[in-house]
Amino acid sequence: MNAVPLFSVFCLSSTVWIYAVAGALTYRLPENVSTYDKNVKPGSLTEVSISLYINRISGVDENKEEISIDAFLQVTWEDPRLVPDDSAGTMTKEYMELTPTEQMTVWVPDLYIRQLREMRVMTLFEEISKLRLYKNSTLVLTKGATIIFKCDMDFVLYPLDVQRCPVDFSSYKYNVREMRFRWKNDNGLTFPKDFGDGFFRLPKYVVSFYTEQNPQTIHYGEDNHSSARLEITLSREVKSYLLENYLPSTLFVSMSWGSFVVVPEIVPGRMVLLVTTLLSLITMFDTVRNNSPDALELKCLEVWLISCTLFVFFALMEYFIVLFGIRYDKHWRVAAKAHHVQVAPPVQIQSTLSLSQNTVETPMNSSHAAQRENGLESTGGGLKVTGTNKVQPQEADASKVNSIGNLSGSFQTTQHVTSVMTRRRVHSFRNVADVALMYAGSQRGRLDQISLIIFPLSFLIFTIAYWTMYINESNHRRNM
Repeated sequence: MNAVPLFSVFCLSSTVWIYAVAGALTYRLPENVSTYDKNVKPGSLTEVSISLYINRISGVDENKEEISIDAFLQVTWEDPRLVPDDSAGTMTKEYMELTPTEQMTVWVPDLYIRQLREMRVMTLFEEISKLRLYKNSTLVLTKGATIIFKCDMDFVLYPLDVQRCPVDFSSYKYNVREMRFRWKNDNGLTFPKDFGDGFFRLPKYVVSFYTEQNPQTIHYGEDNHSSARLEITLSREVKSYLLENYLPSTLFVSMSWGSFVVVPEIVPGRMVLLVTTLLSLITMFDTVRNNSPDALELKCLEVWLISCTLFVFFALMEYFIVLFGIRYDKHWRVAAKAHHVQVAPPVQIQSTLSLSQNTVETPMNSSHAAQRENGLESTGGGLKVTGTNKVQPQEADASKVNSIGNLSGSFQTTQHVTSVMTRRRVHSFRNVADVALMYAGSQRGRLDQISLIIFPLSFLIFTIAYWTMYINESNHRRNM
């Protein structure tokens, strides 16, 4: 008895639901929706407008070279094939919201973000996404998502580096003749009220955004594609690095100059000051190298710390020269003078005696040689005739002896000149060494006084050249 009425109620409710859905679809989409093909784009050239509402910057990962932002991406295009059916005049707004089922039946541009690493659509109770159809056949697709961009970063100027990250919104299927992307004219890029005037401050960076209004074209695949370009600029906050790295290292270098006014004989005090300063700079350099991002070359901050370390190292080398001069002045110079006083007179007397002996022996040898040449030889107080037939051989031997004597005399002369020149060179070198080391001694030394002027002046020149070169390069990259 009750089965028939229940079946009738079920059939009636099903019929009402089908008519309701059909009426809604007729209202929301054209009557010939069955002939609509979502795989075919509207028209020969489709204009697609991009707008971006940036809610906040999630973070910047220098090691992975990534930028994360929370934003609402809005894509606008026109599809003349879709016109809302408002014959009954029941539309209270200029647009109508399409359901997820209807969104699957509508053509959507194939948006391709070239530098996209990851895009996570925001969900709360449901996916934060909507598609609106306006009366003028304009469709607006909005999605809330966390977008992670890949940015090619260069840290050679760290911490004065400026990172420029272009992001291209384009199509991967349609070329520049079939689809054109551009930024929305009125509100292409919008921010919250507390965001700032086009920039956002992070603990290390100041992030700014800029939209390129001129048409951009990128080439990939086999053709050129239109692109709407967004440029993200990361400018690093330098104040913290000035206080944490540049100021302490400058103070360490300045402290090393105080060693020039310490008495050189106080070795522990001066050595502790220089070695402690040197080790502190080496530790600071190692910390900066481990905590800073990697680069292909020496970074700007590393160049500064290495230079400061070299200044302290040169101050330590200067003190070693001073210690050497003190030791030379107190021991070696005095010992050399005492040795010269003790050795010089005996050498002079011995040379005089040998010279007199040579003078006495020379006539005797010459007279004996003359007797042999005349054929006479004294034997036991008498003379012996050797004959006249040996005069020629004796004369030949005498000529050989004379030639050998001439050669030995020239050799001795050459050896004497060489020894004199060598002694003069050694003597001049010693004079130069004495004059040079005179400026390093504790009593007559001037090296500390000269260093107290040269080291600060050299560091000042280096500082001016360093900041001028790197700031100009940083400004050049920022204005590119």
